[in-house]
Amino acid sequence: METIFSGIQPSGTPTIGNYIGAMKQFVNLQESYNCYFCIVDEHAITVPQEPQKLRQQTRSLAALYLAVGLDPEKAKIFIQSEVSAHAEAAWIIQCNTSIGELERMTQFKDKSQKNGRTGVSAGLLTYPPLMVGDIILYNADLVPVGEDQKQHLELTRDFVERFNKRYAQPNQEILTMPEVKIAEQGSRIMSLQNPTSKMSKSDANPKGFISMLDEPNVIRKKIKSAVTDSTGVIEYDPENKPGISNLLSIFSAATDRSIDELAEAYNGKGYGEFKTDLAEAVVALLEPIQNRYKELLVSEELDDILDHGAEKARLVANKTLQRMKNAVGLGRKPKRNK
Repeated sequence: METIFSGIQPSGTPTIGNYIGAMKQFVNLQESYNCYFCIVDEHAITVPQEPQKLRQQTRSLAALYLAVGLDPEKAKIFIQSEVSAHAEAAWIIQCNTSIGELERMTQFKDKSQKNGRTGVSAGLLTYPPLMVGDIILYNADLVPVGEDQKQHLELTRDFVERFNKRYAQPNQEILTMPEVKIAEQGSRIMSLQNPTSKMSKSDANPKGFISMLDEPNVIRKKIKSAVTDSTGVIEYDPENKPGISNLLSIFSAATDRSIDELAEAYNGKGYGEFKTDLAEAVVALLEPIQNRYKELLVSEELDDILDHGAEKARLVANKTLQRMKNAVGLGRKPKRNK
């Protein structure tokens, strides 16, 4: 069975776009793959964080991923900072990565140009090696990413090739070469207010996104005010009718009905009726998730799941880390993995 790793940063409550584009797919992936889902709280501190809020968001995000259907019997769900191998591996990776490679990473370039090199933390420059470590520690074969994250996978693949070439014995590999698993087509959900831009929880206009924890009446109001067009025709045409096409994508994901089926069902009907039915479908989708989330957040079950997930993650991560230490010459003598 192939192994999949995905890291999720605790930077606020996910949107329904995150659910459709990633969370829902993760639930399906756990049926066919050996999955590791990691809340990457160490990545979050590359920018200033309020400590108590970070802890709350970390725990909240874990609860939400379990509430949507991740099964701790099928997938390993854990917190990055609770597996110390991540930070240790990142140092070895940094020492085998050039500054030039890191300075070419898009996020560092964008933020350092915006804020100046003295206005960003060193962690923003060196976080990619931590991300490489996240992936290689679990011998990941596949990493689900969007198009905007492919650069990080290219860095990972370059590092694995370089490390194996430098340190491995002939015909042996120390680290597993991961492949990119691009998210399924049609999974990109756009802003409700600007349907040419991706839905984002950081949108300055709160009407532009639906949070996974929005109250039912808030959801209804946001969908009612969603941008469409003046034709009143319900059809899927992202180029010419991005607003209604985006709503059709959300409706399809919420009900598991095809876009063509929905367009046919609402042929000749107005946007008002369509939006009302869509809102009720989204409310029906999120209500059981929100109820389960609330249960987990106040239970010991959540902490038990995360403790157990970290234990299982450490068993694998520590073995990979020891291979890396042995390869580069750390410690008084090489140690065998048990």
